[in-house]
Amino acid sequence: MKHRLPATARLGGVALLLVLAGPALPAAAQPADAVRASTATTADAVRASAATTVEEQRLDRAAPQEILRRSGFDAFAPRFERALRGSGSYAQAERAVTRHSSALWRHAVDRAQGRGPATGDLSRGDDRPLYWARLALSTHLRAWQPAFELNDERRRALLTVLESSSRGQEDIRYPGSRVKRVLVTGFDPFTLDRDTRIGNPSGASALALDGTLVRTADGPARIETVVFPVRWTDFAEGAVERALARHMPNLDLFTTVSQGRQGRFDVERTNGAWRGGSPDNENLRRTGTVPVADPASQPQWTSTTLPYRQLTEADTGRFPVYDNTQVTEIPAGGTQPVTRPDGPTPGSEARAGGGGDYLSNEIAYRATLLRDRLGLKKLPGGHLHTPVLQFGTDNTNPTTGSVTDPDFERNRSDIVGQVRALVKTAVSAAG
Repeated sequence: MKHRLPATARLGGVALLLVLAGPALPAAAQPADAVRASTATTADAVRASAATTVEEQRLDRAAPQEILRRSGFDAFAPRFERALRGSGSYAQAERAVTRHSSALWRHAVDRAQGRGPATGDLSRGDDRPLYWARLALSTHLRAWQPAFELNDERRRALLTVLESSSRGQEDIRYPGSRVKRVLVTGFDPFTLDRDTRIGNPSGASALALDGTLVRTADGPARIETVVFPVRWTDFAEGAVERALARHMPNLDLFTTVSQGRQGRFDVERTNGAWRGGSPDNENLRRTGTVPVADPASQPQWTSTTLPYRQLTEADTGRFPVYDNTQVTEIPAGGTQPVTRPDGPTPGSEARAGGGGDYLSNEIAYRATLLRDRLGLKKLPGGHLHTPVLQFGTDNTNPTTGSVTDPDFERNRSDIVGQVRALVKTAVSAAG
């Protein structure tokens, strides 16, 4: 049965951020110098020696530390720090950063797919260890003071290598022409000041699907995946286009994936060129037109080319799948935003796509705009919103709750399994 978005529903930036009820977590406490001196860990000392980002400053909270410890991913940062200390030149440092950040990605993928040791008692499908371990590595790299000269530009270059290699962006490999090529993207966890225990099922799906084959009536399809940060600045600097442009002409299908509403999937029909200003993982807010190259030719809207009818009608799992046609626009000649249940009207200005006005809408907009600008308008591609990954009803307190529970594990497993089924359905339908 086809599911269609009710006209009364709306997915804005604020709704997209509502993951769990409860008070926001306070900023990390700053104890008195005497107390800090007696309790400081190695990580504390590293943070004190260099400016850290807002994301990195959350590392010392209890939940991230427990997630790292219980997954075995706490071993990556000490090894990385030793490799940096042993680097006597920039070239050696670049090799060390590439090697360790690539190994972090591969270990996360292997662990999620059941290869190698489980390294800890957290479930293999958990996406959170990769996120927190990456931040532990970037903290050490930001603080590192080598014997050779390392200016700010070169340090930023090393941080870029760390980011791209630990997100799977340098790990995309497709076989010969007889296998269809599919690219799927996910996101980091977000709204972490609300609850640092949060995971993101789109990131978990990326780990579970990377490098896997799905069988279709027209033959096998290989899925490659990457994970993107929840940061306005990275998107404005072209992170999406850099990662996707070189692969898109050779793809048979792509879909960006993010976390959306509770209890449902949405295939987003239309994407808007508007940033709504909700805070990202650096607690930055950005409002205005999505910044892209050649803004003079920038459209207000882009559209999915995914087979949305087949996706909504297929039996892919326990969550309903909706064809979301709703947008928010300022009509031509108007001044106030209007919600339209059936898509934008001619000449209107975007204020929210089907996926809202946050980074999930923006990655969909950027990816489909890139598709169109590359002359690939028939390439199946678009955006899929997953259900919110929820903890059990007795485990919703962000300060005293467990980092996992049976409902949380089952919900993630079911969402990831349904993403896999939806991707297979899309590839089969696209022919």
